[in-house]
Amino acid sequence: MGAPVPVSVVALDPVLEAGIRATLLVRPELTVCESADARVAVLTVDRLGPAELDMVRATRTQSHRPAVVLVAGLLASGDVLHALAAGARGLLLRREADASRLAHAVLAAARDDCTLPPGLLEELLDQPDASVRGSGGWSEGMLSERERSVLRLVADGHETAEIAQRLAYSPRTVTTVVHDITQRFRLRNRAHAVAYALRAGLL
Repeated sequence: MGAPVPVSVVALDPVLEAGIRATLLVRPELTVCESADARVAVLTVDRLGPAELDMVRATRTQSHRPAVVLVAGLLASGDVLHALAAGARGLLLRREADASRLAHAVLAAARDDCTLPPGLLEELLDQPDASVRGSGGWSEGMLSERERSVLRLVADGHETAEIAQRLAYSPRTVTTVVHDITQRFRLRNRAHAVAYALRAGLL
C-alpha cells in the first residue's frame, strides 16, 4: 500500500463535517488534512443549491485543484447533472456514505476516476434533456466504436485499469479516449459524458 491519500472535509454544518471526518478516519488508506494539502476534498451538504454548487466550483479552482467528492443529504431532480457540471468527481447520498463507499469514491477521485452510484445514474437518465437531442447534440456519427466501448464500460462502473484490461488498451489510451470525449463536447468528467451519451441513445 502506498502513502495515504490526503483528504479534506468541507461543510457548512460543523456536525456534518465531524461525521464525515469520523467516517474517513477509520480508513488507513486515507489521511484527513487541512484543505491546502488535500488531494481530494469531500464536500458534505444537506441539499444541493446555488451556494453548494459554488462551493464545488470554488474548491476545484483552488491552486492545488483537489478532486471533489460531494456527499448530499437529499438530491432533487437535476441535482446530479448540476453537481457533475460544477466539477464533482464523485457523488454519494449521505445515507449511503459508509466508510467503505466513501473511501472508494475518494480513492477513485484521487486516481482521476469518477464514481456515481447506479441509482443516481438511473435517476439522471430518466430526465429529459432537449439539449442532448436537439441541434448541436450528439449524433450516431459523433462517437467512434472505440469511444462507445470505453463509455459502455465506464457506465458499468469499471475504472480505468479494468477498462484497459477488458479492451486490451493501455490505461493511458483509455484516459485519452475519455479526455477527448469530454473536451470535444465540453463535458466536465467521465460520469457527465456517460450520462449524456446514454440519454442521447448512443450506448
